[in-house]
Amino acid sequence: MAELPSIQVIEEEGEAPSFELPGVDGETHALSDFTDNEALLLVFTCNHCPYAEAKEDTLNEIAAEYDDVAVVGINPNDAEEYPDDSFEKMQAYVESGRIAYDAYLRDESQAVAAAYGATCTPDPFLFKNEGGTFRLAYHGRLDDALNPDDDPSGEPGFEIRQAIEEVLAGEEVSVDWNASRGCSIKWREGNEPDYWDEV
Repeated sequence: MAELPSIQVIEEEGEAPSFELPGVDGETHALSDFTDNEALLLVFTCNHCPYAEAKEDTLNEIAAEYDDVAVVGINPNDAEEYPDDSFEKMQAYVESGRIAYDAYLRDESQAVAAAYGATCTPDPFLFKNEGGTFRLAYHGRLDDALNPDDDPSGEPGFEIRQAIEEVLAGEEVSVDWNASRGCSIKWREGNEPDYWDEV
């Protein structure tokens, strides 16, 4: 298990790259499908990583708590090498209630993860909706519990919650963009993005 921090590829106020990905609900979901929301919390995550598992409850709670925020998980991992990250396992996690995000999507080609500059699981991106265009408001950790067994110094997800509250209030995000940390994204051999050499 390689542990990595998130890195910055999309600049602050940068536009979210578009996507169309299959969801575990049997539907195809595009970025534009979420423009009824004031904000989009997009998290590159997976099923098997202990760092990602440790944040599932926090993301489920945020999805339930904020009606104006879409919480979308995207799993880009190579499921051939890591069968726990298969689409079928993703479906099972949602059916069991373990995952309760607004959408859980499969990035089979890994092109979406590469477009966002994702490096680890979880890798959270918070976008604000400006007239139907999602612009990056915050990219960083959910809270300061960076290891799976750690407890955060505040309530779980306190940093991302503050960022969400500020976005919904139309304010600038004051939270420091401290890197998230987790297992490295499992790229298929030869599929590593250009920025991977800098990680």
